Amino acid sequence: MVRYKQTSDILKLMLDKEHIRNIGIIAHIDHGKTTMSDSLLAAAGLMSPDRAGEARALDYLDEEQARGITIKTANISLLYEDEKGQPYVINLIDTPGHVDFSGKVTRAMRALDGCILLVDAVEEFQIMTEVRLRLALDEAVRPVLYINKFDRLIKELKMDAEMAQAKILRIINQFNTIVQTFAADELKNEWTVNAGAGQVCFGSALDRWGFTLPLLQKKGITFNQLVQMYKEGKLEEIQQKLPLAEAMLSMVIQHLPNPIISQPRRLKTIWKGDPESPMGKAMYAIDPNAPTVVCITNIVIDPQAGVVSTGRVFSGTLHKGQDFHLVSAKKDLKAQQVSIYMGQYREIVDEIPAGNIVALLGIAEGRAGETLVEPSLKADAVGFESIKYASDPVLTIAVEPKKPIDLPRLIDAMQKMSIQDPNLVTTINQETGEYLLAGMGELHLEIALKDLKREYNLDVTESEPTVVYREAIRDSVGPFMGKSPNKHNRVYFTFAPLDPEIIDLIRNGEISVITSQRKMEEILVEKAGWTTKQARQVFAINENANMMIDTTVGIQGIREVKEHISGGFTWALQQGPLAGEIVRGLMVDMVDVALHEDPVHRGPAQMMPAVRGAMYAGMLSARPTLLEPIYKIQVRVPATWLGNATGLLNRKRGRVHDMEQQGAVSVFTGFVPVSETIGFSAEMRAATSGSAFWQSTFDHWAPVPDNMLMDVVKKIRTRKGMSPEPPTAAEYIVKE
Repeated sequence: MVRYKQTSDILKLMLDKEHIRNIGIIAHIDHGKTTMSDSLLAAAGLMSPDRAGEARALDYLDEEQARGITIKTANISLLYEDEKGQPYVINLIDTPGHVDFSGKVTRAMRALDGCILLVDAVEEFQIMTEVRLRLALDEAVRPVLYINKFDRLIKELKMDAEMAQAKILRIINQFNTIVQTFAADELKNEWTVNAGAGQVCFGSALDRWGFTLPLLQKKGITFNQLVQMYKEGKLEEIQQKLPLAEAMLSMVIQHLPNPIISQPRRLKTIWKGDPESPMGKAMYAIDPNAPTVVCITNIVIDPQAGVVSTGRVFSGTLHKGQDFHLVSAKKDLKAQQVSIYMGQYREIVDEIPAGNIVALLGIAEGRAGETLVEPSLKADAVGFESIKYASDPVLTIAVEPKKPIDLPRLIDAMQKMSIQDPNLVTTINQETGEYLLAGMGELHLEIALKDLKREYNLDVTESEPTVVYREAIRDSVGPFMGKSPNKHNRVYFTFAPLDPEIIDLIRNGEISVITSQRKMEEILVEKAGWTTKQARQVFAINENANMMIDTTVGIQGIREVKEHISGGFTWALQQGPLAGEIVRGLMVDMVDVALHEDPVHRGPAQMMPAVRGAMYAGMLSARPTLLEPIYKIQVRVPATWLGNATGLLNRKRGRVHDMEQQGAVSVFTGFVPVSETIGFSAEMRAATSGSAFWQSTFDHWAPVPDNMLMDVVKKIRTRKGMSPEPPTAAEYIVKE
């Protein structure tokens, strides 16, 4: 175990919440996050300044070093002293920039109070820059701005001071426009950044220099002088006078909040419990002597240590051997080990107080987003809001071991991988014998395959990537009846497409299976225009944006079977009748139920098939369709190749949404079906002679065009080993 000399000093300061900063670094891919992190590590004495900018120390995986990108989130606790000698603990998380690993960024946000949005001075705001900034605002994490690669404006674009100022002003204005648009009303004005106040940092992470305007003024250097010094090649002088870490960390400690300021604000967004409850009072006060509350933000399975849970301590002080209760999983367990992070290493400690980030061993049942509480809070504990993901899995591959004897190990490995990465959806279909991995994109799946082969020592074969679809309906129909296998019970449902605003509330995590009835009623009344009576009828919600309501009146015995009905609802949604895909956007209204008077005849084995049969009959009668995932794509291309790039997008069933000219480069955004982007890279390179750069991210689901629908359905069914022709509603409709 590597031991750093600063660990004891860091632990002493962890009780001093005023001098703690929990921060993350977020950006578009290749804008320089990890390179910048090197400078911060060097300033804290954790690596040689000569290696900063080249070592990429927080990219400690072989795959990250080889590809030059961040794949995992990396945590480290730094000790930093300001110019007055005041020490600060900075708990830093370096996050991935690639769209395929967006879920890791989302989970990291739950642990933070502030973040640094890093923007390339030349490329400016890119598609993932805005996504990352909006994610921070959604989680009530305060952002500041670092404009990196400032040197490129001088060396490559040959800009003078006036031209460089105009370009960086445009970046600052874009930042502030997004904050004004998407931040909470009470924070919009406070969270816009002002370069003159030191809330914007500029510099070159690779060359290890940087400045804020107040720091530049303090050093007696004008902006024009700095540009001239760089043109004259006085890099060493600039590095000596304007070290990047000094500028960056002074901005962090002056303008990003400590837990005392941030946590009470954030709790209003990420926790919907009663502030006056014992749990609420403890967290709002960030009381280290109160009962302990932890939100798990990430899970890693270590080959030696087992499940390692990363989390934010919101109240109390976490000790080794402490007893806990998992709120959602309803499990009791014990913390076996407590650690702080030092990059790829964990430093074992005795305790971690509220306001800090911790690594825990022994929480095997924990998952990202789960809430840990001490037993004294167990009875009335309210869990944190579910973590909202900006994207859905859109591609899937089938895997199988080359040696049949390895099948149990493959299943175990897939389950462990899905625990570590909730955005990697693993499906084991016992009926078809398929073992599926669904991910955010081709790179996400490629890394997952390498993990299977390297970390789990499995020799597997994989299929070509295929697109993930969703099943939906277009008409309102019903009622349809479902009859239990013993013929003694009947359920009646009507079906309709779920309102888009309700879909958004579910997908954003504002309402879910763990939302309290009272809170759900408030949200549906306020944001969807429902009456309180309508809101009280909700009794089943599915994470893929489906809902069931109960409008029956006076049915004897219905309370005893509601759980079974809900189970049948979930069962049917996992594999829709059209193509065996997950169902999305379905509103089911239970309008009547007829039950056998003896409970032994209305158990789950009877009620669940009845519900599933009625749901299949209704969905197949309501003009079923498939929804395909749509990417938002941003392309930067020289103006001479613009026509070729847009022409390719049009041939791929895409459309251009917006276009901007930036000097000799055209930048356009548009939308394209994910199914059309497999192999897209080679075609775009060929169409533009390799001069185009682009990035894409999942944006929304859209119906497959009718002229393609049945062909797509048949291909999916054939691939799954099903009959090419989908069933008809008549096969599921039953009569009295």
